[in-house]
Amino acid sequence: QVHVVASGGGLVQPGGSLRLSCTTSGITLDYYAILWFRQAPGKEREGLLCISDGGEPTYYTDSVKDRFTISRDNAQKAVYLQMNSLKPEDTAVYHCAVDLYNYAHCGPVAEFDTWGQGTQVTVSS
Repeated sequence: QVHVVASGGGLVQPGGSLRLSCTTSGITLDYYAILWFRQAPGKEREGLLCISDGGEPTYYTDSVKDRFTISRDNAQKAVYLQMNSLKPEDTAVYHCAVDLYNYAHCGPVAEFDTWGQGTQVTVSS
């Protein structure tokens, strides 16, 4: 059984930073692209960034392009989302996800079919 776990969320002031981590079990993370997406109450799921198995990033929205970065450490079996200059509108539950079929590449957000409960990020003063 595949599990995908996002962690590292919390409460941060506007302008602050957080680093989220994504770990998996049941798959070999090295071979998989990892998508980060978020969902705020009453809003649609929003794809943010993806990193391919080879480490190439793909951005799905301009709203985080100058503030969020994605990286992977296969030795640590983790993918990270570094979030800087956080804004109140970044408040959401953040999830990481995998595509169990096209696994290595960053394709459309809708094709990422497996994720966990996510981690809450709240940006507030």
